[in-house]
Amino acid sequence: MAAVPAWLLSSLASLGALYVSAVAIRFLSYLALILRRPKDLRCRYGSWAVITGPTAGIGRSMSLELARRGLNLVLVGRDPAKLRDISETISSTHAVQTRTVLFDFSLASTPQGEKAVRRLREAVEGLDVGVLVNNAGVAKPGAVYLHEVAVEAWVRMIRVNLWALTEVTAAVLPGMVERGKGAIVNIGSGSGSLLPSYPLYSVYSATKRYAAGFSRSLAVEYRRKGIDVQCQVPLLVETNMVSNDVKGSFVPQFVLAPDAYARDAVGWIGHGTLCVPSVAHRFQAWTISLSPDFGYDAHILNKHLQHRDIFRRLRPWRKNSQGNSRNGSVDVATQQDKSGVCSEAPTSG
Repeated sequence: MAAVPAWLLSSLASLGALYVSAVAIRFLSYLALILRRPKDLRCRYGSWAVITGPTAGIGRSMSLELARRGLNLVLVGRDPAKLRDISETISSTHAVQTRTVLFDFSLASTPQGEKAVRRLREAVEGLDVGVLVNNAGVAKPGAVYLHEVAVEAWVRMIRVNLWALTEVTAAVLPGMVERGKGAIVNIGSGSGSLLPSYPLYSVYSATKRYAAGFSRSLAVEYRRKGIDVQCQVPLLVETNMVSNDVKGSFVPQFVLAPDAYARDAVGWIGHGTLCVPSVAHRFQAWTISLSPDFGYDAHILNKHLQHRDIFRRLRPWRKNSQGNSRNGSVDVATQQDKSGVCSEAPTSG
């Protein structure tokens, strides 16, 4: 057997050393992010924060956490009563100011939506807005094949998850540029950034992938202007977007309460462009990455087909409940699906 040339051994050794060095640098950088101290958001960015979808789930918990850290809040949502409720809750528990702006995000890029954007610009004019959290999102109509739902439902989802996010960012960003500081946080999803596929939720997953790509590019564009842009990627959080059926099929430690997630999420603001704030979610993402894509694809498709079957059985019951509600016999707002599944996740806010 011919001897291996010395130059080849040297080249392979050099390549190996470069690879190990690159991995070590990435690991140390990641470790530095994990061990870093949370920023004083008020001092670093400004005294006001704008948050969309603040009335329930992650948005409500993040609003309360931002207020706990001393930020005044502009609360942007579509339900006046719920906005008033969260505003009063914040004012009674924290020494901060609040303002509310009505914005039905499903009307983004329509004449009504343009009026809401103008109201938002007027509300933030003259304020030291340092943080923007784009949290509002919708998962309705749930697990379905693309052809099974009227296109209007997909357009509504795109307006809420994609267009509204873009319009709100464009409305708040000029003030940050003028002041030379700010932080923009777009709430993404593991379905769009960490998982190889998310069948039967394809449009939802695609809109969340937009949030990640949008954030990455804006981060590069505005870093020199003193603005940190970040996409935060949660996996399972106990909100209306996650049905009891889904929660029951996972390890409970992976399904976080909104308050627990919000503490991690606010602590990560300004640290990294694409991040998974929760340690439990990072571990979950790592375990998923160990599975080959074809195995994960088959598993998740089978699970989502089960969700689809449940939703199809529930829809006739929901229609009957809604009909009875009109006759005053059933309050659909407080009626829970008997299987514990939220078949149509509502828009946040």
